[in-house]
Amino acid sequence: MIDTLNIFTTLLPEGPLPNGLTPDGPLAGTSFAAKDLYDVAGHVTLAGSKINADDGKVAAQDATLVARLRAAGSRLVGMTNMDEYAYGFATENSHYGTTRNPHDPARIAGGSSGGSAAAVAAGLVDIALGSDTNGSIRVPASLCGVYGLKPTFGRLSRAGVYPFVHSLDHAGLFARSPAMLAAAYDAMQGPDPRDPAQGQRPVEPTGFTPEMPPLRVGVLGGFFAAGAAPEAHAALAHVADGLTGLGCSIAPALLNGASQARSAAFCMTAMEGGSLHRADLMTRPMDFDPAVRDRMLAGLLMPADLLLAARRVRRIVADQARALFADFDLLLSPATPCSAPRIGEATIEIEGQQVPVRANLGMFCQPISFIGLPAISVPALADTPLPIGVQMIAPAWAEARLIDAAHHLHRAGITGTTGPTP
Repeated sequence: MIDTLNIFTTLLPEGPLPNGLTPDGPLAGTSFAAKDLYDVAGHVTLAGSKINADDGKVAAQDATLVARLRAAGSRLVGMTNMDEYAYGFATENSHYGTTRNPHDPARIAGGSSGGSAAAVAAGLVDIALGSDTNGSIRVPASLCGVYGLKPTFGRLSRAGVYPFVHSLDHAGLFARSPAMLAAAYDAMQGPDPRDPAQGQRPVEPTGFTPEMPPLRVGVLGGFFAAGAAPEAHAALAHVADGLTGLGCSIAPALLNGASQARSAAFCMTAMEGGSLHRADLMTRPMDFDPAVRDRMLAGLLMPADLLLAARRVRRIVADQARALFADFDLLLSPATPCSAPRIGEATIEIEGQQVPVRANLGMFCQPISFIGLPAISVPALADTPLPIGVQMIAPAWAEARLIDAAHHLHRAGITGTTGPTP
């Protein structure tokens, strides 16, 4: 299955644990994969690129999250395929090939953390590390039918993670159950001086409440309702009904400025991403994936004051979200506008228009990443032909609330993984 799905860029042989580690700890007996932009000592961090492979720079030490999972007793199986430099939502990589969806190999796994989501969905590992700048954990989690957590900006260390957009990059993870997600997330928490974006928040272990708390849940309308395909609406209604049955109150909600936040995120992504790779774009442009190169070059042509305007939009929309959480404990929206497109499919239909796949699979995730809120994609067990996720969003630093809500949905059979099992 590994070969047919093209999940891994590097597989690691089983052997003694590195650095004198022992197979003890809260994750003993589990395995994990890391998106190939996480440093693994002794290996080149490809970040989906030919350029990094050619440069051949070997990581001197593990990324912090890789080291923490290993210290907790989990075994690293290998590094997973991704969109080049994390710029995409499809994991259709011109250098390393396309990662296929375990539920239908003719379809994409999503991206940019597609290899990681597919590894968990296929039952090849228990946990997988990903990154999320504009939705790159929640999109493949939705399309592959697994749980995908993007914590609050700065919650998990990005030290040793190849950057894309420093202002927006989040480290996060995938698992087949909220219990495994919680165990891995707890093992990775904690301040890290190697990541200057991290605040000095104390470790806040997750824990599952005996019964579902009576949360006030807002179902996002407006921007988050327009453009969703029937299967996305069905999944959202299924999860909302499930939460009602678990004792939560459900009401409509509106996040003003979501569309503007998405536009601003597009600009910031292209500008900061292009700036990071300016030297290589000038000297070896043909070594980039063409789709990535063109967007980064466009970012270099944008006026500098556009970045300042994007940051102003972020402050305004973040304030609007904080005000919204005065009335709600959780917010719901589709995680993706549709289920997995076919490999090579260039467009999807949104509001009667054909629009590019790569730019639009993350349309409902992008505004949330932009303002740094924690969010989780939960796989709805709705009557849909293919998996599709629902995005649950919480106030900053309320990851435990998200994971607990996901646990109760999973226990009630409202959400869950299907298909291959470990």
